[in-house]
Amino acid sequence: MNADNQDFRYKELTDECIRIFYRVYNKLGYGFQEKGYEIAMMIELNFGNKQ
Repeated sequence: MNADNQDFRYKELTDECIRIFYRVYNKLGYGFQEKGYEIAMMIELNFGNKQ
């Protein structure tokens, strides 16, 4: 079964979370602990679209 052809319930939300993750990862880079990425993603979720 191909996951690309499935009709996911929260596709838009999932896509936005993945976009935010890559935005944070590209900005911070490699080597942080998980908590650092978690905090950065929370900041991006709260304030990222208000710029």
